[in-house]
Amino acid sequence: MKFSGLQKTSLLDYPDKVASVLFTPGCNLHCAYCHNWEIATNPQPPFLQETTVLEILENRKKYVDAIVITGGEPCMHKELPKFLAKLKERGFSIKLDTNGFYPDILEECLSYVDYIALDIKTSLEKYSQLGAQNTDSLQKSIEILKKSEIPYEFRTTIVPEIVTLQDIEQIGKLSEGSKRHALQQFIPENTSDKHYQKMQCYAPEVIQEFADTLSKYTEKAILRI
Repeated sequence: MKFSGLQKTSLLDYPDKVASVLFTPGCNLHCAYCHNWEIATNPQPPFLQETTVLEILENRKKYVDAIVITGGEPCMHKELPKFLAKLKERGFSIKLDTNGFYPDILEECLSYVDYIALDIKTSLEKYSQLGAQNTDSLQKSIEILKKSEIPYEFRTTIVPEIVTLQDIEQIGKLSEGSKRHALQQFIPENTSDKHYQKMQCYAPEVIQEFADTLSKYTEKAILRI
């Protein structure tokens, strides 16, 4: 397995843990507001090879509690479960970030991960704006996590135009019965489409209204603003 980058230390990406973050290349979606669009849409070498990554992480075990795998989209890489198994053998806690479009790989990963964050980006009707014409696989992944014993969160970045109050209602119905759903503020920086760099973000009180709506459908709505 190969990687586009490694952030040696993060205090934000894994709840209550100090983590190293691995970025996988490529993504099946094309979100115009993506912050990691360079590695998602046009990943370029040099890539970090698996043996090098494992060596670096092994040497950092005294500094970090966990490993976060993000992207791009990690689950588009069929070798991901085997790589996670190698991390687990080395004693790491593992968090996986995913967009939910590869449910079969996601299911294979459940034996090795300790926490999963699945992005529900907008209502199903708007996913065509992100490059997905069919959302059946996303819906399957959502159901997999709701039935799983693995700690998880659904996560929605509040991007104006992409996410409205009406979309939040639809997102809530889609993920109804979830244990935890995080709403996070959109940061208009380094987006592939400059339109989003000029966008006025939602005010905190508007996002609070979104959270109040979402609370009808999830056990715990979390704000990250």
